[in-house]
Amino acid sequence: MLIFLIVIAILVVILLFMALFTVQQQTSAIVERFGKFKKVSSPGLNAKIPLIDRVAGRVSMRVQQLDVRVETKTSDNVFVFVIVSVQYYVLPTKVTDAFYRLQNAQQQITSFVFDTVRARVPGLILDDLFEKKDEIAQAVKQELDTVMDDFGYGIIKALVTDIDPDALVKQSMNEINAAQRTRVAAIELAEAEKIRVVKSAEGEAESKALQGIGIANQRKAIIDGLRESVEAFSGNIDGAKAEDVMNLVLMTQYFDTISSIGALSKTNTILIPHSPGGMADLSDQMRNAVITGNAVSEKPVEPS
Repeated sequence: MLIFLIVIAILVVILLFMALFTVQQQTSAIVERFGKFKKVSSPGLNAKIPLIDRVAGRVSMRVQQLDVRVETKTSDNVFVFVIVSVQYYVLPTKVTDAFYRLQNAQQQITSFVFDTVRARVPGLILDDLFEKKDEIAQAVKQELDTVMDDFGYGIIKALVTDIDPDALVKQSMNEINAAQRTRVAAIELAEAEKIRVVKSAEGEAESKALQGIGIANQRKAIIDGLRESVEAFSGNIDGAKAEDVMNLVLMTQYFDTISSIGALSKTNTILIPHSPGGMADLSDQMRNAVITGNAVSEKPVEPS
């Protein structure tokens, strides 16, 4: 009798353990009775009838992500790999549909992603594909929203995370980009050089103008000084003519120049004429040139 009671107690304990089960947080358990759906058990401690009910499976209620790599080609015949990330979850009110209606939800989502991407991408060129990747992602989400809701799945977001063309195509794109940047750099350098040359020319022109003004002022000062010297010399010495005074001034400047050249260690200056007596000839030439210039400027122009 004692042994029988012990066996009964052991069986009760075993059945008690078989009747109780736990469900983890963010998980739902599917309970079947003789192979038929009975209920959905929520997280925590749950009970079932031992040997009659069984836990057929558990469904994660967490948000899941599926990365799908789709190979397709653009309208300009460039083969690319488009990486689409789909974030999905099981609808709390449709746990049974998610468990029973789809054997492999990820495979189903992958098929629809392939279908949508390969329907959209061949109508775009490669450059437009990079610009319109958000439109492709939105099209994928809309397609999955319509279909997967019937199977108990909700779609949070579909993202085109990467567009990977062939290696040769990427190299060509990089070369084109580099060439464009080189051209822009060359244009900027040319503009900078143009500005530098223009500014240099403007500065040189301004410098020449100022230099001309300085030379003109210098010559005016020399003329005024010579005039004063001639007047002072003629007033102090009787019988001195202006021509004699000019010859004396030129002779003085000649000797000053000779002294300056002699002070230099190296020079390539040539003086013509080199004799002091040539001062008279030089003076005559200067005077004749001035007289001739004045005569030409005062001569009326005859009509042709």
